[in-house]
Amino acid sequence: MYDLVKRLLVYVLTFIFIVFVAVGCSNQTEKTTTEGQIDTYVASDGAGDCGFPSPYGHHAYGTGYLRMSFIFDTLVWKDNKDIVPALADSWEYLKDENAYLFKLHKGVTWHDGTAFSAKDVVFTFNYTKSYPYQYVDNSIVSKAEAVDEHTVKLYLNKPFASFLTFVAGVQPILPEHIWKNVTSPDKYQEKDASIGTGPYKLVDYNKEQGSYLFESNDKYYQGKPKVKQLKFVKISKEMAAAALQQKQVDFATVPPETEKDLASKGFEVLVDTGTIVRQLMINHQKEPLSNTEFRQALSYAIDRQAIVDTAQRGYATVGSPGLVPPNNPWYNANLPQYSCEPDKSREILSKLGYKKKDNFFEKDGKTLTLNLLYTPESERNAEMVKTQLENAGIKINLRSLESAMLASTIVNWDFDLAVHGSGGLCADPTFFQRAVVSDAPWSARYFKNKNIINLFDQQAQEMDKNKRKNLVGQIQEFYAQDVPSIPLYYQNTYYVHNNKLNLYFTIEGMFIGCPIPLNKMSFIK
Repeated sequence: MYDLVKRLLVYVLTFIFIVFVAVGCSNQTEKTTTEGQIDTYVASDGAGDCGFPSPYGHHAYGTGYLRMSFIFDTLVWKDNKDIVPALADSWEYLKDENAYLFKLHKGVTWHDGTAFSAKDVVFTFNYTKSYPYQYVDNSIVSKAEAVDEHTVKLYLNKPFASFLTFVAGVQPILPEHIWKNVTSPDKYQEKDASIGTGPYKLVDYNKEQGSYLFESNDKYYQGKPKVKQLKFVKISKEMAAAALQQKQVDFATVPPETEKDLASKGFEVLVDTGTIVRQLMINHQKEPLSNTEFRQALSYAIDRQAIVDTAQRGYATVGSPGLVPPNNPWYNANLPQYSCEPDKSREILSKLGYKKKDNFFEKDGKTLTLNLLYTPESERNAEMVKTQLENAGIKINLRSLESAMLASTIVNWDFDLAVHGSGGLCADPTFFQRAVVSDAPWSARYFKNKNIINLFDQQAQEMDKNKRKNLVGQIQEFYAQDVPSIPLYYQNTYYVHNNKLNLYFTIEGMFIGCPIPLNKMSFIK
């Protein structure tokens, strides 16, 4: 009897504790300071630990850079409309010198009180020559020069149309007085490693819990931040909707099924429809997949709309054969689309010498068979692709792999077909170039078409935006024609917040295409 009473007492006390914590959490996002700042803003993007929030400490994906960006500033930044000033008040491209002249904001200080100057900018671009920063290829900068204390000139070794968005707007500027003696930047995670010029200072980083606590830099040169304390916490998508309603968080990424209910309760829903693409990667290095007509036959066999409607339950946008999504300002709206025409697929295969026997095509007595790799999260996609290709007469063997193994297999060209995802497609065409002709596992790595290679080189150096857009449109035409991969769909991502701040999607994504609507400018202006 005593044990029973004891257990009941423990249950009651535990319940009271849970209620107390829930009530405490529900109030933590309501407070404001006497200075009019929001006391605390809690954000969850489901990422958890993203590494130490310094330029060389954060993990190599968008959420890692996002956290770091609140501490470290760049020369320029972006809001929802255009490139905006950051450490540089103004900038000018000097065509005759192929250089950018930046006029720096006066009166900026580092978090430790040291004055910021042009010397820090020059130091940063020289330092990254020896210790490259993972998100920026600074080899384009041939020389960095301090014209005076508040003016910097960056000389380029060739014209680069994306310089402001992919270099000046991405490279975090380092304090020379701290980093000049650091020879192992990736291991440097001392307190001073998080000293920047940004709107927030690091208070706490908990690797095990995947949490971050920032405090406002009230002397920030662009104005006092609206939020006193900013927290990043890890909450699963499945728990995010409840956390929002219980006022435990102010911002979260939620499952698509919950967005309508949350919107009806006064939350604002921001939907990204074109950043993450799920593709059918093709090994165009081997026969018969090296044949362009064969790849076209694959594309005609696949019903992308059916995959969106069934496998994604409508929470996606049909992929464009040119890879660039419709919501990207560089999208070519005049591309011919591959409709689902199994008969046309069979016609092409017959033309290539394949003969139908029973359910499948064969040649030289061998059944036309391809292996299709996928990760567990893409299982439904892979099953539908298998059904559609087999309906056209191509036998498909399925094999599931974990993400890291799938990426390694693709890099080694040890596959036929693979369902694989990647992000960043809302970005400037420089990212499009990486998605087509780089060595990354998410790239098509399609170096065969010299027209595509030449057009990429031309657009990279074309400083006239309209002419550049025409060149990028031509690349999409060649891509759609050659079918180095088949974009199946662009995944919808749902971000929900409680309207305390004016959140928005950054034009072409933050830095190199991060869509998360937590631009630090929303916390300032």
